[in-house]
Amino acid sequence: MQATIGVTKKRPAAPRPAAAPSEKPVFGARAARVATLLSLALLCAGPAWAATPHTRELAGIPVDFILFAATLVGVALFHRHTLGIAVGGLLVITAYKLGFTGFREGPGATGLVAHLGHEWVILANLFCLLMGFALLSRHFEKSRVPLVLPRFLPDDWKGGFVLLVMIFVLSSFLDNIAAALIGGAMAHQLFRAKVHIGYLAAIVAASNAGGSGSVVGDTTTTMMWIDGVHPLQVLEAYIASGVAMLIFGIPASIQQHRYSPILKNTRSDVRVDSIRVGIVALILVAAVVTNVVMNVVYPDIAGVFPFIGLAVWLSIFVTVPVRRPDWEVLPDTFKGTIFLLSLVTAASMMPVEKLPDASWHVAMGLGFVSAVFDNIPLTALALKQGGYDWGYIAYAVGFGGSMIWFGSSAGVALSNMYPEGKNAIAWVRSGWHVAAAYVIGFFVMLAVQGWYPQPKHETPRATPKAELSTAAISRAAT
Repeated sequence: MQATIGVTKKRPAAPRPAAAPSEKPVFGARAARVATLLSLALLCAGPAWAATPHTRELAGIPVDFILFAATLVGVALFHRHTLGIAVGGLLVITAYKLGFTGFREGPGATGLVAHLGHEWVILANLFCLLMGFALLSRHFEKSRVPLVLPRFLPDDWKGGFVLLVMIFVLSSFLDNIAAALIGGAMAHQLFRAKVHIGYLAAIVAASNAGGSGSVVGDTTTTMMWIDGVHPLQVLEAYIASGVAMLIFGIPASIQQHRYSPILKNTRSDVRVDSIRVGIVALILVAAVVTNVVMNVVYPDIAGVFPFIGLAVWLSIFVTVPVRRPDWEVLPDTFKGTIFLLSLVTAASMMPVEKLPDASWHVAMGLGFVSAVFDNIPLTALALKQGGYDWGYIAYAVGFGGSMIWFGSSAGVALSNMYPEGKNAIAWVRSGWHVAAAYVIGFFVMLAVQGWYPQPKHETPRATPKAELSTAAISRAAT
């Protein structure tokens, strides 16, 4: 999770571009709404295949999942009240588990305290990254770098596509939250603050796709690396994510060009604020270096304290004397951060103890589940179970969350910058190309690479056996 850039006038807390115009949807609005709600309910119920025997069920579905699904449906329908619904859902789920089922760590208040003690590092890191990277994105925007980009980008739809590719590359070594926010800041300038919802979905998809094949590009792939998965096994995910980049990137860029074309020229007297660029670089380097050092050199203590979040905020405070951050963005960012943490905490309470037997079908399904369910516990369960081809898991849990705005921390962070993105129905309808790209990318990888489950700590095959890939798919299907 996975993850969250010389003007002196006070600016608004966050850019609020105009909402995308209504356009003829791929499916009818009513069909899209029904399909989305059914998908949310079914995906949340899916993990009940392996729920604990101590859960209480209604019509064969654990009540925990019903409550969580109701929360997600509420978020999807009432996008103007997402924070209240998410917090309310967390409180209801917590009360239910306190009164009836208890937690994995134990019953009652003791179990709740133990559970939060187990989750607090992940939650604290997410909080620090989302809040800190919001300040980073404003530093980046005020550095004026986005204003000089029109000199180098094509002035038609291909300019928007090149911007998505840049986000993809950035997220291969940066946190996906930072990549999405930097991309959002660039889009705000390049498209005159008018960014189509379909293009917002593509920015999130590019940030998640770019990190899916890198062990330092996403929290989930870093988890795999720590647990012993060879980096080359994760690298295979770029077969799928590279194809997906083309599938969603081109139509999204055309959508954006028709809605608000890219700036064709820029003022020749624009000067980049190199100090702000240096601050952005310092914050990002601090996050990346801390991530690598803690997980490679000190893995035993990496999970006991939010070191990455602390490194980000230390970098911010150290640079305050040279450039004041836009503290004004924090109140709105705080609301979005609490929203995400509420959903992540609620997801961590779900009684999922194991996944179905490993197969490419299950790996593909995890991508859809990760659109509504926190991908960190899903990754932890897959690592515990074993038997997967890890490139598929990296792609599925890394990219799958892009299909809905609250499916990944990058989506939540970008929606704090562009509040109209919090309309889940509009996100699914206008960002239809993201779901299509996920499916097509997955099957292209299956055809090219085949399905080769490998033990952790084992170097993957140097080249896929192309002549066996069709047979491999046939065996997997049976």
